[in-house]
Amino acid sequence: MRYMIKSGTGRKWLKVLPFYLLILLPLHAQRMDDVAVHSKYIQAVDEYRPAPGQHVNDVPTYEDGDTEADMIRKCNENLAGLGPIDSHLVALGGWGGYITFHFDHSIANVPGKRDFAVWGNAYQEMRNLVFGGMNEAGVVMVSKDVNGNGKPDDPWYEISGSCDVDSVGKVVYGYEVTYRQNPMGDIPWTDNQGHSGTIDRNHYHTQEYYPQWLPDGLTFKGTRLPDNMQNLSDQVEQSFSPYYYVLVGFRYGYADNLPNFTDNADADSWNYDGCGIDISWAVDENRQPVNLDFVDFVRIYTGLNQKCPQPEWWGETSTEFAGAEDIHLDASIEAIRNAQTGIRTIQQEAAKTAPFYDLQGRQVVTPTQKGLYIQNRKKIFIK
Repeated sequence: MRYMIKSGTGRKWLKVLPFYLLILLPLHAQRMDDVAVHSKYIQAVDEYRPAPGQHVNDVPTYEDGDTEADMIRKCNENLAGLGPIDSHLVALGGWGGYITFHFDHSIANVPGKRDFAVWGNAYQEMRNLVFGGMNEAGVVMVSKDVNGNGKPDDPWYEISGSCDVDSVGKVVYGYEVTYRQNPMGDIPWTDNQGHSGTIDRNHYHTQEYYPQWLPDGLTFKGTRLPDNMQNLSDQVEQSFSPYYYVLVGFRYGYADNLPNFTDNADADSWNYDGCGIDISWAVDENRQPVNLDFVDFVRIYTGLNQKCPQPEWWGETSTEFAGAEDIHLDASIEAIRNAQTGIRTIQQEAAKTAPFYDLQGRQVVTPTQKGLYIQNRKKIFIK
C-alpha cells in the first residue's frame, strides 16, 4: 500500500509509516464468522474447475443443464462441514484441475507447527515395497483476503513441498496445459514444453471425461511435480493381472499424497504429519518464502501429468479431494481475536487525532477502500 500526497506545488510518494499501515488494515484481514461454534472443517467451496479425467462428471455427478454454480453446490454437499470419514470425494481430473475453499475463520500460522490438513484417498501399497502406493499428489496454494471482500481474488502463494528439495531439476515451474473437447473420446492436451498427449478413456468409466459445464480450451498454469509411477510387475505375482504399478508418495507438502491415517486400521490415528500443511512453507512466484500470519482461502490442483501404460490400472493420475481441517482451531480463533483487538485499539487512538474525510466531506473513521481522502487539508490517495 502506498500514499501519494499532493500539495499545491507538486506531488511526492511517501513510504507507509507503521502507524498508517495499522490503522488502514481492514479488519477482514483476519476473518471470523459470527457463529456460536466454529468448525475445524471447511465451510464452503468457492471454485471448482477440474481438468478432464475418468472421474470427472461423475464425482460429483453432472446432470444435463448443470452450471458451474450447480457443480459447486454439489461439491459443498460432498465436503462442507465434513471430515474425511463422512465426506464424499471430489475429483480434480488431470494436471491443473482445481478446487478452492474456505473455512468460517482465518487459519492462523502457528509457529513451528503444521496448520491445516488436506484429506484425499491415497493409501499405502499393502506389501510395503515402496513409500506409498496410490498417491496422486495435488499442489496446495493459500491466499489471504487482504481486500476484505470475501472472494479468492488476492495474491496466491504455493506451498513448497518436499519435491522442491528432493527432486531438484525434475519439477517444472511455470508449467501450462490446454485441453480440448473430444466428445466421448480421448481428450487431447498440449503443454508449453512442446509436448502433447491424451486423457484416455477406459471401460470402467463410460461418461464424458471433459467437464460438461466448462468451455472448450481449458488452460491451467502452475507447477508440475515429477512423475511418481513405478512398475513393480517383476516383484509381485498376482492372478488377475501380469502388471503391478504403484504411485510413490512424496515426503510432505501435498494433497492426496499420503494416507489420511497413520494406521488404516485405526480411524482415530490421523496422519497430521503426512497430510498436514505448514503455512510457513508458502512461497511467491519467484519461489521466495512469504510471511503469512493468516490465510483465508486454500486451493488444491492436480500436480502430476502422467498416465499408466496399462489402462486396467490407474489411467491418468488425478488428485481426489476429501476435505480439509484446521488442526489448531482454538489457536486460530484466539489469534484472530488478539489481532482484531489490537487493530481496534489503534483505530480508536487514531480517531482522536486528525480524521479522514471523503471527497463529499463525510468523515471516514477508517478508510479501507482505494480512493482519494482528505486529512489535515491534504489529499491522500490510497492505492
